[in-house]
Amino acid sequence: MMKKATIIITALCLSTTIMGENKDITIRILATSDVHGCFFPYDFIDRKPTNGSMARVSHYVKEVRKENEGNVVLLDNGDILQGQPTSFYCNYTNPKIPNAAVHAINYMKYDAQTIGNHDIETGHKVYDKWIKEVNCPILGANVVDNNTGKPYLKPYTIVERQGVRIAVLGMLTPAIPNWLKEDLWSGMHFEDMTASTKKWMQYLKETEKPDVIVGLFHSGWNGGISTLHYNEDATEEIAKTVDGFDIIIFGHDHHARNENVINSKGNSVLCLDPGCNATIVADATLRITTTDGKVTGKHVEGKLVKMKGLPLDNDYLDHMKEIEENVTRYVNTKLGTLTETISTSDAFFGSSPFNDLIHEIQLKVTGADISINAPLTFDSKIEKGDILMSDMFKLYKYENNLYMMKMKGYEIRKLLEMSYDQWVNTMTSPDDHIMLLSDNTQYDRQKCGFKNLTFNFDSALGIDYLVDVTKPDGEKVKIQRMSNGEPFVEDKWYRVAMNSYRGNGGGELLTKGAGIPKEELESRILWISEQDQRFYIIDEIMKRGTIEPKAHNNWKFVPEEWTIPAIKRDRKALFEK
Repeated sequence: MMKKATIIITALCLSTTIMGENKDITIRILATSDVHGCFFPYDFIDRKPTNGSMARVSHYVKEVRKENEGNVVLLDNGDILQGQPTSFYCNYTNPKIPNAAVHAINYMKYDAQTIGNHDIETGHKVYDKWIKEVNCPILGANVVDNNTGKPYLKPYTIVERQGVRIAVLGMLTPAIPNWLKEDLWSGMHFEDMTASTKKWMQYLKETEKPDVIVGLFHSGWNGGISTLHYNEDATEEIAKTVDGFDIIIFGHDHHARNENVINSKGNSVLCLDPGCNATIVADATLRITTTDGKVTGKHVEGKLVKMKGLPLDNDYLDHMKEIEENVTRYVNTKLGTLTETISTSDAFFGSSPFNDLIHEIQLKVTGADISINAPLTFDSKIEKGDILMSDMFKLYKYENNLYMMKMKGYEIRKLLEMSYDQWVNTMTSPDDHIMLLSDNTQYDRQKCGFKNLTFNFDSALGIDYLVDVTKPDGEKVKIQRMSNGEPFVEDKWYRVAMNSYRGNGGGELLTKGAGIPKEELESRILWISEQDQRFYIIDEIMKRGTIEPKAHNNWKFVPEEWTIPAIKRDRKALFEK
């Protein structure tokens, strides 16, 4: 019987050869996203080793290339230029040197990158220089040049492996104008991702006729902010409604995901999100069958590979050594002294020394009546003692500018109402949670157990107010007075300090919350800082020398017989896991 089976198989093989020559090709597509300056296996902010970093990614890529010689495609999905002090140093402190991102990307021989919103946030001088210096194309089909009407960046690139033509189409979340001041993205506009993808998909099919199409989207899966002006996270919608993709690599939401979607035409699309900080690599395997040089079969499967525990690429580290040494000296610069340990975790439960220090500096720099600010990190701590440059990236995470805007009293109250409605639960019994939590976000790097994004949890300094957590949404905030004793007047104009993200409409607290039309926001701006906010914080600390942080206690959650025990419970649930 065995002998007979062998004869049959041989006959089948001979028959196939006569009909046409078959060839099986395996291609690996590897991708990173939201690297955020994690080029070294060391966190320069928290001053400790990391589980990820591009040093481990580089080792993994080299191993995959050894196994699949000539058949690997390496992609990055944007937000690489901001995050760690390494990036700030290269972007602004010593911009004449090639950016660390350029050193890493060129050394690792990436085939393409998309641009991310935090790359745009660095400003034209930084990202235009980066685009020129990298050896791979930076993609963004829906990032359009106002003068030409054509993409400001390359819309797509074609990568060929063993005769297989792979089109990589880049897209960026179009929410940029709602987050960043216009000079950072001057000369450009951002098309709706779904509409732009449909247009470019048709173009690719008709003009390039690729064998494989990969989407490289700096846009999350779903659930981001969606307005009449933009849809922040469009990946799931595009995967389901735009036919033609074999694989979509996406990011922006920092939430690792491996999904197979059946689209409207009944075709399967592999969707991979490698999370953030170079802790995971998206790894897709394409098995291609060709007959007489034409693709006659495709099979796609994917996995997410954690970098934790993998060896470091020492050759990569040698290549990056000079930058590492310069950044180490930079972050070790002493700025002043802190008399007490401060933490962002305190800011979620009431007036806190950490957040109020930011408020104080915002009021001093702008001369405003009221300051608005949210904790920008979930659980950052600065220990008492020497204040180092590295601590400034805990104190203020992003390179936002500082705005002073004019707002009516009732608009300030409504902004705070929306903030606290996203932040706190409506308690119906003393046993309820006071924080608005979600079981689905415990491992979400942006929500951290809360239902909503914590960097939209604005509090205020300059006014005294209570937040009654037993009241329904829209009725929790009661402003009692200005903190200087003057009455707070609902119909009076006030000068309000806030960061540029908020002032441009980020988080919708000014638009949806305060009710100010988006097109009116620019006219409300009274003053814009020349430097980013971290510059002014550093300047203030150096002037004071010794920082004695204190909570102003100008606001609190009530009724305290319910809120004090509830805060204790929820603090434990969030920070003592």
